Amino acid sequence: MMRFYVLFTVALYSFASAAPSIQGIQSLIARRLPRHASNFSFSIENATDASTNNTTSAPLDVFVVSNGQNGTIHIAGNSGIALTTGLRWYLTTYCHVDIYWFLEPTLDLASPPLPKVNSTYYGSSIVPWRYHFNTVTFSYTSAFWNWDDWQVQLDWMALRGINLPLAWNGYEQILVEVFLEAGFTQAEISSFLSGPAFQAWNRFANIQGSWNGVLPSSWLQGQFELNKQIVTRMVELGMTPVLPCFTGFVPQAIARLAPNASFVNGSAWEDFPTQYTNVTFLEPNDPLFTKFQKSFISKQQAAYGNVTHIYTLDQYNENNPFSGDLGYLRNVTTNTYASLKAADPNAVWMLQGWLFFSSQTFWTDARVEAYLSGVSNDSMIVLDLFSETQPQWQRTNNYYGKPWIWCELHDYGGNMGLYGQVQNVTVNPIEALANKSSSMIGMGLTMEGEEGNEIMYDLLLDQAWSAKAIDTDHYFHDWVSSRYGPTKVPQAVYQAWDIMRQTVYNNTNLTLAQGVTKSILELAPNTTGLLNRTGHHPTTITYNPATLVDAWTIFYKAANSTSSLWTNGAYTFDLTDITRQVLANAFYPLYTTFVTASNATSSSHNITLAQSTGQQMLALLTDLDVILAASNNSHFSLSAWYNSAQAWASVNTTDSTYSIGANETTSQIASYYEYNALNQITLWGPTGQINDYASKQWAGLVGGYYRDRWQLFINFTLNSTTSATGANPGLSSALLALGEQFDMSQVVAGKQNLVLKDVLADVTKRWPGVFA
Repeated sequence: MMRFYVLFTVALYSFASAAPSIQGIQSLIARRLPRHASNFSFSIENATDASTNNTTSAPLDVFVVSNGQNGTIHIAGNSGIALTTGLRWYLTTYCHVDIYWFLEPTLDLASPPLPKVNSTYYGSSIVPWRYHFNTVTFSYTSAFWNWDDWQVQLDWMALRGINLPLAWNGYEQILVEVFLEAGFTQAEISSFLSGPAFQAWNRFANIQGSWNGVLPSSWLQGQFELNKQIVTRMVELGMTPVLPCFTGFVPQAIARLAPNASFVNGSAWEDFPTQYTNVTFLEPNDPLFTKFQKSFISKQQAAYGNVTHIYTLDQYNENNPFSGDLGYLRNVTTNTYASLKAADPNAVWMLQGWLFFSSQTFWTDARVEAYLSGVSNDSMIVLDLFSETQPQWQRTNNYYGKPWIWCELHDYGGNMGLYGQVQNVTVNPIEALANKSSSMIGMGLTMEGEEGNEIMYDLLLDQAWSAKAIDTDHYFHDWVSSRYGPTKVPQAVYQAWDIMRQTVYNNTNLTLAQGVTKSILELAPNTTGLLNRTGHHPTTITYNPATLVDAWTIFYKAANSTSSLWTNGAYTFDLTDITRQVLANAFYPLYTTFVTASNATSSSHNITLAQSTGQQMLALLTDLDVILAASNNSHFSLSAWYNSAQAWASVNTTDSTYSIGANETTSQIASYYEYNALNQITLWGPTGQINDYASKQWAGLVGGYYRDRWQLFINFTLNSTTSATGANPGLSSALLALGEQFDMSQVVAGKQNLVLKDVLADVTKRWPGVFA
C-alpha cells in the first residue's frame, strides 16, 4: 500500500532508546500475529546512539524487507519504529491485512505460508518525526479509554510509523502532588481541576473546575497507573513520548499561598461564567514557576523513567497573554524555557501553533517573532496544527527558524461527516519540505477527535515515507485491498471508493468547508442559521449529494454478488458510515421544505405540507438511529461512550495523596462520569456554552436526543404565534431544558439484536427517493 522512495544519504537514527532493540516488534507480533510468530526475523542495523543527536534534527528512519533464512520474511531497520513500519508495508502489500480504528485487527488472518517478497525493498522516511495527537483528542476520543483500548491504538500507531506521540494521561496526579507539596489545600485543588471529558481545556487553562461535582481521587490514580503502561509501551515500540510539564496555571488560592508572587488572571473563554474560566497564571519570571517545574518533572521522571526530553507546553491556547508588549512576550518564553532547562538540561519545548491562527488579531507577525525569539531554535518544536487548510508556517517565515511539523487537523470535536482534502495532504507537505528555507522536521496528525475518515489520516502518515506526492488513485485502490482483505475484494467496492476519492474526499474550496462537515440534524433546531455554515464547523456539503448516493448504491449492491461481505467487519462498518451520511444529507431538503411551508408569510406556505414533512424528518431520524444501532459497532453507539465512562467508577486504587471524593460511593462517581460524558457531546458547558460542538451521530443520541429536539422544534413552529419567522420565543429555553435533563433513561432500548442487512432492506424501501 505505501509507496516509498529511498533516501539513503541520511544518517541512521533511533531516539527512543540509545540501544534500540527488536523487543517491541516481537511483542507486537505475539499480540497481533501469533500464528506467524516464527515467520518473521528482525534486526537492528546501523542505529545511531540517541545521546549523540539533537532531538530537533534527528536523522531519518530506514528499513529493508527481504526474504530471510528458513523461509522467513526478514525486516531490518535502524530503529524499532522502522521495523514496525516495514512490517506494515509487507502485511498490507503482500497479505492485504492491517489494523484499523473501530475494527478487529485482521493481521493474523494472513494465510500461511506467507508470500515471499518479489525483491528486496528499501523504505525511508522523508522526515525524522511522525507526530500523533492533539491535546483535545484526550478528551474528545480517549477520555475513558482503558488499557485494552490503548494497546490497539499504540499498535496502530507503531505500524504507521508514528514515533512522536503525546502522552497526557496521569498529568493531574503529578500536578496534585506538586500543589499539595507547595501548600495548596485539597479544596483549593478540587476547585481547579475539571472532569474527565473536559480535562484538555483545563490543561490549556480555558476552564477550571467542574460544574457537576469534583474529580474523584480514584480517577487521578487510575489514569496515572494507565499512563505508566502507555509510556512503557511507547518506548518499547521505539517511540519518543511527548510528556507534559508545569505550564504556569494554578488554583486561584495562589493569592493566599504566595501573596507576593507574580501572577495574573487569564482571559475569559467561550462565555463561560467567571467561576469556570479566567484561570490564574503564575508568571514564568517568578521563582515559584521554576520551583514547580523542577518538582513536576522530577516526579514525572521518577514515575516513567528518563524516556524523553520533549515536553508539551501551551500557555495561550485561545487565551491571550496579559500584555502584547514585545519584551513581555519574549520574557515569557525565555523564563518558561529556563524553568524547563533547570529541570531537564536537554529539554525541548513542543508548542501547538494553533494560537497563531485562532487569535490572529492578537498574534501579529511582530508578536509571533518576539514570543518565539525567547527560545533558541534547537530548543523548540512547533506543531503547525492546521497545515492542510490554514498553514501558519508561511506567514511566520517557517516559525522564524524553529523546527516545525506539518499537521493535519481535519476533524473538530469528533464530528462524523465524510470529508477530506486528498490533494492538500499529499502535495502541500512535499512542497513545504522542498522549500529551501524550510525548517520542517515532521508530519503528523492533530485531529480533535478520531471519529472516522481513517483513510485521510493513513494518507498523510504514508506520505511521510514518500518523497513524491502520493498518487491517490493507486493509493485508494491499495488501501481498499488491505481494508477488506485478505480475501478478494469485489470491483464494485473499489469503484465506490474511487467515486468518493474524487468527490467526498477531494474538497478544494476552502471557503465552503475547512474541516469535517457537521449535519444540521445534530444542531439545536432553528428556522435560520443552520444552512450554509462555513469554516471549520461547516454544514455546507461540498459535493453533489447524488454522487454519494451513486457510490452508496454501488457499495451496497457489492454484497449481492459477494455475500461474504455481510460478515466482513470493515464492509459493514463502512456501509453504515456511508448510509449514515446519505441519510444526513437527505435531512437538508426536508428541513428546507418544512421551514418554507410553515412560514405563514411565504408564498409557499402550506400547513399540510409542513405537517407531513415534519413527520418525515422525525421518521428519518428514527431510521437513522436504528441503522446505527444495527451496525453493532461501538463507534456508532452512545452506549459505548457512556459505558466506558461508567466503567471508571469501578476502578479501585490505593492512592492516599488526594482525598477529594474519597467518601463518594461508586454510584455517585459513576453519576459524575455519566454527566461529564453526556454534557460534552450535548451542551458542552453548564448552560450550553459551546452547544453541539462535539455532536455525534450515534445510536441513542440521534433517537434519544436529536429526535426529541426536532420534535420540540416542529411542535413549536407549527403552533408559533410569530408567523413571520416561524420561531417561538420559548424555543431556546425549552431546548436548553431538554439538554439539561437528557440522560440515558431517555434512550430507547431494545435494539441490541438488529441485523444490519435486514434493517437496510427495510429502510431503503421506506425511502425510495433517498436511495434511488
